[in-house]
Amino acid sequence: MRLSARKPAPKGLIASIPREIFSLPVIVCALGYFVDVYDIVIFSAVRGTSLSAIGIPKEEIFKTGAWLLNAQMVGMLLGGLLWGIVGDKKSRTTALFGSIFLYSVANILNAWVQTVDQYACLRFLSGLGLAGEIGGGVTLISEILPKRIRIYGVAVFGAIGLSGGVASGLAAEFLDWKTAYIIGGVLGLSLLALRWRVFDSDMFKKSLADRSVKRGKLRMLLWPPRRAMTYLACILIGIPVYFVVVVFMVFAPELAKSLEIDGTLSAAIVVVCMYAGIPLGDIACAILSQKLKSRRRALLVFLALHFSVTCLYLFSPKGMPVNWYYALSVLIGFCGGYSIMLVGLSAEHFGTNLRATVSTSVLNFVRASTIPITGLCMLLKPHMPLNQAALIIAFLAYALALIGLWIVEETAERDLDYYEK
Repeated sequence: MRLSARKPAPKGLIASIPREIFSLPVIVCALGYFVDVYDIVIFSAVRGTSLSAIGIPKEEIFKTGAWLLNAQMVGMLLGGLLWGIVGDKKSRTTALFGSIFLYSVANILNAWVQTVDQYACLRFLSGLGLAGEIGGGVTLISEILPKRIRIYGVAVFGAIGLSGGVASGLAAEFLDWKTAYIIGGVLGLSLLALRWRVFDSDMFKKSLADRSVKRGKLRMLLWPPRRAMTYLACILIGIPVYFVVVVFMVFAPELAKSLEIDGTLSAAIVVVCMYAGIPLGDIACAILSQKLKSRRRALLVFLALHFSVTCLYLFSPKGMPVNWYYALSVLIGFCGGYSIMLVGLSAEHFGTNLRATVSTSVLNFVRASTIPITGLCMLLKPHMPLNQAALIIAFLAYALALIGLWIVEETAERDLDYYEK
């Protein structure tokens, strides 16, 4: 039997809120995001060991790893548009089903790569598949839960999903890199059985019944100009999160060397620490948003915290102990938990007929900011230490995020049952 979204409980029945938040559609979407995060992070955690295993010299690992990361992000960029359009034109559940299937097959095949070209191709396909998970999940949750608790549903989705980063870090630390990839793919295939039991929201079904409604049209993102500016602003707000992921997590070994850290740093432990903090920040940001009755003010607080911890990283004295790096990784992860709120904000800014396209593509454009970030790192690295290069990029990333936050509107009390024209 397939389950549709439950009807909102009457106001005042506080005991019913947990039941609504932890409904099957929310949990199934969250598990899909768990697999999404697992795959994104597992490459960062096994980058060195997997590239060494296929014969890449140690001095080429940084450059080759950046190339493979960019291949995955290009896949996510294209997949964000593809699965978003599918989600608006066909159904939210179709997009979620197709994306997890493509990811699962590609991820299992990662365990048998022999060349960099094969690795790049599979990272691209994996990224293409994974791109539909977070946006599709947030869209569905935002539409099935009542306004008063929908941000809590998004927070639960994020907290469960982001713990996939911890799982991938532990897998990289204690398992062979091939086994770690296979586990990710098998988890994705196992999730397909649960996906059959989830229906689309009534809100979306109503839009399907109205033939006059245009759904999933990319040109609608670009016109009128105010809509295009809002879409761009949502992307800009998220750039600091992926600046941190690239510089402090993916390139953690290189940054640790630049900071002359005292001790041997484990890239896998950095991943575990950072992704232990993110789910806590996700929940805290949602609670703060509800207390303030404002998405924008909650995001501003977390951006300020995020910037402060970034400065702690980059202005740390030479020779700091490796445990200091791990502690800062937990902190920066906590502050970066605002990324899930950002996807929820994006979904709330656009009508039902365009919502999946927006929420699916926004975070993937944010993820694609990895490409210019790694490009700037590689451009500046020959001329200065990596920590100094990172500082320059950080100021640019946070400036863009503040511009984006200034542009977006408040959406905490917005009714989502409307169409874009």
